[in-house]
Amino acid sequence: MQKTLLKFSLGAAALSFVLACTPGQDNESQSKVDAPQQETSKDISVTYPVTRKSDVVDTYFGQEVADPYRWLEDDRSEETGEWVKAQNEVTQSYFQQIPYREEISALVRELINYERISAPFKQGEYTYFYKNDGLQNQSVVYRQKDGGEPEVFIDPNTFSEDGTVSLAGLAFSEDGSLASYQTSTGGSDWRTVYVIDTESMEQIGDSLVDVKFSGMSWYKNEGFYYSSYDKPAGSELSEKTDQHKLYYHKIGTPQSEDLKVFGHTEDEKHRYVGAQVSEDNRFLFVSAANSTSGNRAFLKDLSKENSGWLTVKDDIASDVYMLTSKDDTLFLVTNENAPNTKVVSVKADNPSVENWQDVVPETENVLVPSTAGGFIFAEYMVDAISKVYQYTLEGEQVRSIELPGLGNAGSFGGKRDDEQTYYTFTNYTTPTTIYELDIQSGASKVYNKPATQFDGSQYVSKQVFYTSKDGTKVPMMITHHKDTELNGKNPTILYGYGGFNISLNPSFSSTVAAWLELGGVYAVPNIRGGGEYGKAWHQAGTQMQKQNVFDDFIAAAEYLIQENYTSSQYLALRGGSNGGLLVGAVMTQRPELAQVALPAVGVLDMLRYHTFTAGAGWAYDYGTSEQSKEMFEYLKGYSPVHNVKGVEYPATLVTTADHDDRVVPAHSFKFAATLQEYQQGSNPTLIRIETDAGHGAGTPISKTIEQFADIYGFTLWNMGIESLDEL
Repeated sequence: MQKTLLKFSLGAAALSFVLACTPGQDNESQSKVDAPQQETSKDISVTYPVTRKSDVVDTYFGQEVADPYRWLEDDRSEETGEWVKAQNEVTQSYFQQIPYREEISALVRELINYERISAPFKQGEYTYFYKNDGLQNQSVVYRQKDGGEPEVFIDPNTFSEDGTVSLAGLAFSEDGSLASYQTSTGGSDWRTVYVIDTESMEQIGDSLVDVKFSGMSWYKNEGFYYSSYDKPAGSELSEKTDQHKLYYHKIGTPQSEDLKVFGHTEDEKHRYVGAQVSEDNRFLFVSAANSTSGNRAFLKDLSKENSGWLTVKDDIASDVYMLTSKDDTLFLVTNENAPNTKVVSVKADNPSVENWQDVVPETENVLVPSTAGGFIFAEYMVDAISKVYQYTLEGEQVRSIELPGLGNAGSFGGKRDDEQTYYTFTNYTTPTTIYELDIQSGASKVYNKPATQFDGSQYVSKQVFYTSKDGTKVPMMITHHKDTELNGKNPTILYGYGGFNISLNPSFSSTVAAWLELGGVYAVPNIRGGGEYGKAWHQAGTQMQKQNVFDDFIAAAEYLIQENYTSSQYLALRGGSNGGLLVGAVMTQRPELAQVALPAVGVLDMLRYHTFTAGAGWAYDYGTSEQSKEMFEYLKGYSPVHNVKGVEYPATLVTTADHDDRVVPAHSFKFAATLQEYQQGSNPTLIRIETDAGHGAGTPISKTIEQFADIYGFTLWNMGIESLDEL
C-alpha cells in the first residue's frame, strides 16, 4: 500500500478482457471439464471453452488441497494464451448481443469527455500542470512561464499509438533544470526512467530500466534516489520479487555505476524500500518495510561527508514518514502510539522514538497531513468526510479551512516559500474542483471548475449508518437521482474495498456518473479493513478478523434491500483488487444475495497469493497459508477459488488484465474456470481480460469507455433490463 511514496498495495482496480483452453500436456492428467452450453438470461446462450484439469495437489499441515487449474498460472505458456483467447471470444460474443451496449458506450464517452486539469505546481521558472482535453488516452503535462501561454512539456499520447504506454511518475531537480520521468508499458509495475534537460528537452544519458515500486527523489541538481528489485529470472509479470533495493543515480553516468545505498545485504532485506530527500537537500530519510503496514526508518545527514545512518525507528509495529524539515528539526507523521495518526518533531542528530515531541497530537479522527508555505495542513476524516485545519510548525492552530460542502478535500501541499497552495474538493455528485488558497489569509477561490455534461443538482448523496453482524456501526454513502422511487426495483451497485488501511472517501467519477444517469443507485460502505477510523478499524479487518470485512459488506447489501433501495434481483456487487477478493468471498458465502457479481483484478487464491510478485508483502492484512495451521484453515475457509460449490451463483463477470503484475491474472483465471465448472442454473460466468493493461494505473481512456460499456451492459442485462427505456 502506498502509505507514503514507499509502499504499494493492491490499489483500486483496472478491469479486463477474457480467456481460453487447449488439450493437456503429457505430464498431467487429461481429465477435463465438459464444455456446457448454457441458456443464460434473455436467451443469450454461452458455450464455455473446455478447461483442462490437472492432478496437482498441495499438502498443508497434513491436509491435501487440489489445485486442478494450476497450469493457468503460467502466463508465458502457449496453452494459457489459447485459453485466454477462447474465453475472450465467448465473452465478446456475449457483449455483442446486448442490444443497448453501444448506447451505454456513447453515454460513458459523453460524460468522460470534458477538460480536466490538475492543480498547478512550480518548478524553477515554470508552473506545471496536467491536462486532458476529454478523450485523450493519457493526460498531457503543460507548463507556462510568468502567466504566458501554456506549452506542451510531455505528451504521453506520443509514447505509443494506442495509449498503452503511460507516464508513471515525474520529478524535478532542485532548480527545475532537469526532470526525470517514468513510463509504464501495458500497465506493468516495471518502469523505465528517462532524464531530460527541461529547456532543450534533450535526453541526458541512457534510460534506467527495470525500476519497480519507486519514487524519484532528487538531491540538488546532481542525481536522484530510486528503488527496484533484481529482474526475475522467470516471468517478470508473475515471479516473486522479494528484496527491494535503494540506488543513487548520478546524472551523466550509466545505470551500471549507480551507487548501492540500502538493502543490498541479507541483513537489510526488505520488500519495500523508499527514499525521501528533504527540501533543503540536507537529509535523506529511508523507509524499509516487509509488509504494507509498519516500517523501519533511517536517516543520513547529506551535508556531512561520509555520515553514517541514524535509526529513527527500528521496529515494524507502526508507520512513520518524513513530512518536512526545518533547520535541524524533522517533522514526522506516525501512528506510533497514535492509531489515528499524529505529527511529531525531533532533532535530526538524535531522531529515535523516545525523543519525539507532539506537534499536532492525535484526535478521535484520522489525520492526513501535508505542508505548504511553512505551515501544516491537517486534513481529518470525520466519518469519511473531510475537515481541514491549518497549523504552524510549532503546533499552533491558525484556522479552520472553510470547505464548499460535505465531501473529500485533498492535495494540499507545496514548497516552504509558496504563498498559495491548491486543493481539490469533490463528492459523488460534484466533479473535482480546484481551489486556490492564500496561505496567509486563509481565503479560498475557485481556480478551476470543470464543465461537464453531468448535472449534479439532479442527484442526492447521503450518508447512512447501518449495523453489521456483530453490532458494529458502519457508514455508507448512497447516491441516486433525486426522483428515485424506493420501490425495491432500482439497479444498484454496491462497491467496496475493505483493506490495507485504504479509505473510500466521496469522490466524483465519470463512469459512476454514467451509472447514475442510467437510473442506477451507487452505494459505498466504509467497511472494516479500511482506514476511515484509524489503525483499529484497519486491524479489525485483517488476518483472523477478515470475516468482519465480508460481514460488513453483506450487512450493507441487506440494509439496501431492507430500506427498499433495491432487491437481490437488482443488486450488483463490485470491487477491485482487495475489493475483488471481497466480492469473491461474499458471492461464495451468500450466492443468493445479489443478482450480479463483478470481481475485478481480484486476489482470489488465498493459499498461493504470496508466491507471486510482491504478494508476500500483503501478509500483514491476510496472513499466509504457511504461517500456521489455524491461519491456513481460516484462509481456506473463505478463499474464493476454494469455496466454489455446485450451486447457483450470481451472473458473474470476472475482469483482469494480461499485464497485471500487482495481482497476477492467474487469480481470475482459476476463479473463472472453477465457477464455469460448478455454476448451476442459467446465470452466466464470463471473464474479460484486457490486453496491454495492468492493475489499473495508466489505463487509456478508450479502454476505460469500452470496459464500462461492457460492465454496465452485462449488469443491466442480467437484472432483466431489456431496454434502457425501462430505467
